[in-house]
Amino acid sequence: MWQLYQFPLCPFSRKLRLLMGEKNVAYELVRENPWEGRDEFWHLNPAGRTPVLHDAGRGTALSDSQAICEYLEETVDRNPMINGSALQRAEIRRLVALFDDNFFADVTEPALHEKMKKRIVLRQSPDAQVLRQLGRMLHGHLDYIDWLVDTRQWLAGPQLSLADLTCAAHLSVVEYLGAIDWKGHEQTQGWYMVVKSRPSFRPLLSEKMEGIPPPREYASLDL
Repeated sequence: MWQLYQFPLCPFSRKLRLLMGEKNVAYELVRENPWEGRDEFWHLNPAGRTPVLHDAGRGTALSDSQAICEYLEETVDRNPMINGSALQRAEIRRLVALFDDNFFADVTEPALHEKMKKRIVLRQSPDAQVLRQLGRMLHGHLDYIDWLVDTRQWLAGPQLSLADLTCAAHLSVVEYLGAIDWKGHEQTQGWYMVVKSRPSFRPLLSEKMEGIPPPREYASLDL
């Protein structure tokens, strides 16, 4: 069985967990805090980042969430999540990159730093100015997701895809940290609740980060 090295609020690990859930791929969770810099973990991934998918029996260690997702797409026939025509697949990959790169840099990463790392690692208070800027950037991204929801059945086209799972993974981290405001973004909130209601999402909703309780509405599936 695969071992998935991750920590509960890693959006890239969540993206991979959602994909593996949709594909019904079994795995065992292994808790890894990348900021601890364990030699054993660096041996699996010299970049020192989660997630890592490891099979000790086969001597296989896969790292980088997108590389792992592409590997699973190529090796697991069930429920393809990078699907459709060449143009549709390109659009899925474009949106995955948008969420993993731009949304992460503008929203997820500063939220994690201010509301998680400062609290449990650095023992510091969050910077209110950074949180305000994060909120402004979040609303800009939500405006774009609203447009996608208004013009398509799913974010990248007519079918659920890795783009939806990636976006939902990042939003779930921001929501867990209490840094999301849905006001004026009912389209995105409605789409997110649909994804959040899928069986693949349930393990994420039940997992907690010690010392950082989620807001009450985090596990709710009601608008």
